[in-house]
Amino acid sequence: MQTVEKTRHRTINLNGVSLFYREAGRRDTPGLLLLHGQPCSSFYFRNVIGPLSEVAHVVAPDLPGFGFTEAPDDYPYTFDAMAKTIDSLLREVGMDRFFLYVHDFGSAVAYALAIKYPERVLGLIVQNGNAHDEGLGEPWNLVKSYWEDPTTENLAKIPEWLNFEGVKHTYVGDIPEYLVPLVAPDGWHLDWERMSQPGRIDLQLRIFSDYSSHAANFPACVSYHRDHQPRTLLLWGRHDPYYDIAEADAYVRDLHRIDMHFLDGTHLLLETHPEECIHLMRKFIADVTREDNL
Repeated sequence: MQTVEKTRHRTINLNGVSLFYREAGRRDTPGLLLLHGQPCSSFYFRNVIGPLSEVAHVVAPDLPGFGFTEAPDDYPYTFDAMAKTIDSLLREVGMDRFFLYVHDFGSAVAYALAIKYPERVLGLIVQNGNAHDEGLGEPWNLVKSYWEDPTTENLAKIPEWLNFEGVKHTYVGDIPEYLVPLVAPDGWHLDWERMSQPGRIDLQLRIFSDYSSHAANFPACVSYHRDHQPRTLLLWGRHDPYYDIAEADAYVRDLHRIDMHFLDGTHLLLETHPEECIHLMRKFIADVTREDNL
């Protein structure tokens, strides 16, 4: 019987970026890269890192602009730049091949890595992550208008989200009332404490604006799926106010080997259903590891 590894909390300097990350598991096991979304940090994975370390070497960084990671003033805060920073981290921790956790804005970093290094990807774990136009439904129309014409006027038309209430909404906004008590308030309070630091909201707007580059790259994501056919586990919180559930079905068009699970949870599925997701992720990683004799 394998034992749960203690999570280590580390900070490493990577080309001027002081990058905070959580790590657990033996480095001789398959890698698992957990990438959070907006406005979260690696804290989002606090309940799953230890249990997943039984089957994988787990690394969960705070992306630049989030959590406890600090970057220099000239850091570009694009998803391509973040992918390069995370790739440097992976090389430092000896993670040559890995499973990718595809979620929210972390999806842009995940696909930048997958498209550049398809031979390093053991599989995808998609959790309310976007790689198709179908996911960006009607609520994104104002955002798309801003991306096309990033004026102050178009930005003002988007409901305010870079504030405490906007951060809280990511956790408990527009979800069934019976799910709200399952979500601990620690997450949105920690996120806002970090986001409200001087200059951080401006960084968040820059990152948000660059998400348009990921949307423009959706055809490349589809080509990656179809050309390389990564084995995929899809975990979808069906009460997601941000990504349309049609996004989940879009993955089926591309991928021949996909195991899909729709759970009665939220956009931040690990806040309400960590145990269920741990079970499914461990089985997926173990099955792929066994099939590939890793």
